[in-house]
Amino acid sequence: MRSVVLDTETTGMPVTDGHRVIEIGCVELMGRRLTGRHFHVYLQPDRESDEGAIGVHGITNEFLVGKPRFAEVADEFFDFIKGAQLIIHNAAFDVGFLNNEFALIGQTDRADLTQHCSILDTLAMARARHPGQRNSLDALCKRYGVDNSGRELHGALLDSEILADVYLTMTGGQTSLSLAGNASDGNGSGEGSGNQATEIRRLSADRQPGRIIRASESDLTEHAARLDAIAKSAGGPSLWTQLLDAKGQTLQ
Repeated sequence: MRSVVLDTETTGMPVTDGHRVIEIGCVELMGRRLTGRHFHVYLQPDRESDEGAIGVHGITNEFLVGKPRFAEVADEFFDFIKGAQLIIHNAAFDVGFLNNEFALIGQTDRADLTQHCSILDTLAMARARHPGQRNSLDALCKRYGVDNSGRELHGALLDSEILADVYLTMTGGQTSLSLAGNASDGNGSGEGSGNQATEIRRLSADRQPGRIIRASESDLTEHAARLDAIAKSAGGPSLWTQLLDAKGQTLQ
């Protein structure tokens, strides 16, 4: 599945008060991997931003002078997101603003993105998984150990990159898995892999047995500390700990 993680910044809110989009940032995922492709643009909104909004994203009215209007980038933006799963934090906000931008330039056939893309709202997902807790993007970064140290202000491209990391961690942790032994980068995506499974290579029955390296006391201590950190972050014990408890075992 092709997914696009998307974020916008605006002159303020709500959209019904005439507020406009001033920044769009998107990053592409294919098969739970960042491809390196992105779409990013600042926009001239033909109105001033609220002071409160500027305090959030730091994009001044002066900075936007001379930037393209939405009509100038609409086709390129639509081509980038068309047919993709859009991953958005608080999707109703961004989708509402983008639908309005298409409507304002007369592209009514594009003014309902749900007709062209599927929408996954990570805020709704986080609220379902962590009811009663803070589920802002910053809170999720802290909960899942995602580095957001460069996020002093909101920014559409930066926030979409951070959200991509949060989404991948929140929905599985391990972002890629391949059993293809001939991929040049070791993860099944190298040149010549073609994303196709390769033949399983059987090990000889009379091969030299591998050497068993047992964990040291310091290894076990660090492992236990890591499990404690996971438990605190997730609000409950890790699956590893639960399995050990169920069997009445301890780390050794």
